[in-house]
Amino acid sequence: ELFEVNHFRTIYHMFIALLILFILSTVVVDCIDQGRLVLEFDLFSYAFGKFSIVLSTWICMFLSTLIIPYVLLSSWAQGYKTSSHRTIRSLFYASLYMAFQMFGLGFCPAYIVLQHNLPPASRFIVILEQVRQIMKVHSFVRENIPRVLASAKEKSTVAPVPQVTQYLYFLFAPTLIYRDNYPRNPTIRWGYVATKFAQVLGCLFYAYYVFVRLCIPLFRNISLEPFSLRVMVLCVFNSILPGVLILFLAFFAFLHCWLNAFAEMLRFADRMFYKDWWNSTSFANYYRTWNVVVHDWLYYYAYRDFVWLANQSISFLEVGHSSPACRKQCSAGVHGGARACSSAAGVIFNFILHDRRRGPIWNVIMWTSLFLGQGVMLCLYSQEWYAQRHCSLSDPTFLDYLKPRSWTCHVEE
Repeated sequence: ELFEVNHFRTIYHMFIALLILFILSTVVVDCIDQGRLVLEFDLFSYAFGKFSIVLSTWICMFLSTLIIPYVLLSSWAQGYKTSSHRTIRSLFYASLYMAFQMFGLGFCPAYIVLQHNLPPASRFIVILEQVRQIMKVHSFVRENIPRVLASAKEKSTVAPVPQVTQYLYFLFAPTLIYRDNYPRNPTIRWGYVATKFAQVLGCLFYAYYVFVRLCIPLFRNISLEPFSLRVMVLCVFNSILPGVLILFLAFFAFLHCWLNAFAEMLRFADRMFYKDWWNSTSFANYYRTWNVVVHDWLYYYAYRDFVWLANQSISFLEVGHSSPACRKQCSAGVHGGARACSSAAGVIFNFILHDRRRGPIWNVIMWTSLFLGQGVMLCLYSQEWYAQRHCSLSDPTFLDYLKPRSWTCHVEE
């Protein structure tokens, strides 16, 4: 609905105009320097290289995510009510589930990425799918365990396990919160789907020109200079513009186009993938609104479950230790640790940028900090990338990536 507003469409048109200027700039530079038009997208072919490994890895991840958690949940649920050792049975299946999460979805994809030295875009696809499937599996299991426990208390004859088709739909739906049923649209607008995928492809070409025109010339020169504070500062501020453009492109391509395309193909009606994060006056509000899909998962399964677990632990300590002195010591330890953790992580932004700040100046400060942060991240990641390109490890193994490295550097002419 926001993109139907003329003001938002004007911003969209401005980005298209900037893309046209990037293309014209590349054409002019090629004609002047090379004397001809060079249409070689070698950066694309490199970034998405070894795609057969990516595809086979994704297929294995998807099939294991579809089969193993569903079979484990069904087997545990069907025998839980009649089992005479419910705790032992639950611990056994929980250990299998945790082993699958840590090894099957945690270790194996990361090992494949490092072992095959996948290019940037290819490894990004694998890691993104790895995180997405870990979160989806957790939501599926977390939502169905209480139903099985409630069914056992009610002495129901049928274990309330969802159908495999409901789980399969959830694996593709643009949400991380499992439900048996979602609101659905009556029809699919295939023209809308094609438009969104075309916009994703356009964003990829946009990112290509940003890297070719703004990033590669900058970091190719910086990587050949000795590291110093001057080089670092110049790198950060020269990275702000391409970093911001990549931020906007990633947001538009994934949270708007990609998720809406899949939602339309699945007739998924809940399209609240983001809110008006650009009007945020605090980082707390920004992180709650720029990616609602991930925020909902973190809120329900990280924040609320942690609060419940903390309350249960405090209640256990207070009930288990009847001595007033002991109760005071335990309570002080729990609350002191919580205060220390929260203070260490958020004291600066808590007092500077918080939800009570409503003036426009705070939105300006938020944007300034966001722009500067994008420049810092792009600078550091690019410096590390060029360091790995010019300073190679001698006979690297998988464990070499997990420990401090001794670089053998050489500078290419």
